[in-house]
Amino acid sequence: MEAEPVNVSEFQELVKLALPKMYYDFYAGGAEDQHTLEENVKAFQRILIRPRVLIDVSRTDTSTTIMGYKTSAPIMIAPTAMHKLAHPEGEVATARASATANVIMVLSFSSTCTIEEVASSCNAVRFFQLYVYKRREISAFMVQRAERNGFKAIILTVDTPRLGRREADIKNKMVAPQLKNFEGLISTEVNTDKGSNLEAFASGVLNASLCWKDIGWLKSITSLPVLIKGVLTREDALRALEVGVAGIIVSNHGARQLDYSPATINVLEEVVVAVQGKIPVLFDGGVRRGTDIFKALALGAHAVMIGRPVIYGLAAKGEHGVSQVINMLKDELELTMALSGCCTVKDISRSHLSTEIDRLHCRL
Repeated sequence: MEAEPVNVSEFQELVKLALPKMYYDFYAGGAEDQHTLEENVKAFQRILIRPRVLIDVSRTDTSTTIMGYKTSAPIMIAPTAMHKLAHPEGEVATARASATANVIMVLSFSSTCTIEEVASSCNAVRFFQLYVYKRREISAFMVQRAERNGFKAIILTVDTPRLGRREADIKNKMVAPQLKNFEGLISTEVNTDKGSNLEAFASGVLNASLCWKDIGWLKSITSLPVLIKGVLTREDALRALEVGVAGIIVSNHGARQLDYSPATINVLEEVVVAVQGKIPVLFDGGVRRGTDIFKALALGAHAVMIGRPVIYGLAAKGEHGVSQVINMLKDELELTMALSGCCTVKDISRSHLSTEIDRLHCRL
């Protein structure tokens, strides 16, 4: 009998044995040399925690507020595609687990369950991730459905004018299933002998002309707040403020787009400083431990998004596996807070960290 996982990384080892190679590689892989994929995780390891002692931490509280919604922890479920490739219940199982844990789920535009199925599965706060396709009316229709079904915000992914080169998918000739959300609108079935049919589909639908002025169009078709996901620089953070987005997600798309883009934890503080508290900054990329969450919060993130670990929990044990992953991270965060002298999320500050740049400055 296999031992129970004691941390979220151990779920990945279970799933590597359980899933077909094509699907495992689809979830686990990154772009090209996968340098950024490795750096997303390793960069956290180069940041040290500076704990405070002799502080009463007999009562700790991980709860926080994200976009006005009270949650049990500064943890969100990142938008990840096609959960039914990991488990037959797909995004519905993920939604139920996130609702039970009282954390916000962001439903992927490429969900294998429909917006309506996820909305009716349980009562919870959910956001909806959006791509703007060449056929803009498809994206507009999806926004309308999300709003009609009680989703509370739109997360526009802005780092995908074209699909990154995911070589494992090309080698495996990755086949994407027909997505129920698009039935009667567009087919995801593409015949290609050149590798990934996902890549072939994306090249036909993704809108490479999307630009800053289009944020105004999106805001005009919905009453929901619009956040953008995929910002990595001060310059783009300032542009985001100018066009009036409601929040920013610092993300490199799980290292699946541009290889040798920076690890997200390395640029989080740059974006936070640029924004100056005017809008929330959320974080996505490489979180595998409660200590990682603590570090992101100390650098100014309001919350972190969890992507691959949720998929691995789902693939290994369905809804229960997703719950286990969320609870492991919550428990690790709570322990890190206690050992660092922080009773609440608000107590976590920049002074609790020592980064490579901090240590360099100390030597100068």
